[in-house]
Amino acid sequence: MASSVLENIQSVLQKTWVREFLAEFLSTYVLMVFGLGSVAHMVLGERLGSYLGVNLGFGFGVTMGIHVAGGISGAHMNAAVTFTNCALGRMEWKKFPIYVLGQFLGSFLAAATTYLIFYGAINHYAGGELLVTGPKATANIFATYLPEHMTLWRGFLDEVFVTGMLQLCIFAITDKLNSPALQGTEPLMIGILVCVLGVSLGMNTGYAINPSRDLPPRFFTFIAGWGKKVFSAGNNWWWVPVVAPLLGAYLGGIVYLGLIHAGIPPQSS
Repeated sequence: MASSVLENIQSVLQKTWVREFLAEFLSTYVLMVFGLGSVAHMVLGERLGSYLGVNLGFGFGVTMGIHVAGGISGAHMNAAVTFTNCALGRMEWKKFPIYVLGQFLGSFLAAATTYLIFYGAINHYAGGELLVTGPKATANIFATYLPEHMTLWRGFLDEVFVTGMLQLCIFAITDKLNSPALQGTEPLMIGILVCVLGVSLGMNTGYAINPSRDLPPRFFTFIAGWGKKVFSAGNNWWWVPVVAPLLGAYLGGIVYLGLIHAGIPPQSS
């Protein structure tokens, strides 16, 4: 009986779409546990966390996620990256929902894990209240929210630009016809890229640059008790980290492929 069950499981795991779904699920989970945990330290820990720590958490979370699943699905961990690869003909569209579902579920579970790990600290920090805005807000542990100096549409353009830079540089790092990262160092270089984007361009919107990073944890906070304000705050900011990264990654990919990759002389055999 046990051997029969094992055989059935192995048979299911042999299916390419199942392996890719699980790879995106687990790699995104790893990324988000490290990333959200670092934000929790910054928000809740007083001297125990910092903005630099958040950038390192997400950056090295990306690195670890690529090591977990890069050889199976490519470890996109980002619906905007998946969208761009499909839109530019680098991946079949039929894989898009499989990748994104895996990413969203992994991100949602990572948000739930973070909430359970820091449950006591979250309650202590705001006296038992689950606040979305204000000096004792804790919803920003899980998703991005606009600061006072930003408007909705400036935030939209910011997310487009930063995600465009992300995709452009990912294509450059992995372009074997140009000047790619040394073989085996790609996960580290992409992690450093994410960290540098946060250090240099993150203050305006929190550099979501990833629908899979922002929407599932935001939905988790909605059902966990923070309420509808997680969607209405910041003039209904919630949709921007979903839509703007798709546009930004697509434009960044076109810029790199059109201006750089297309101009690389063919290599002689």
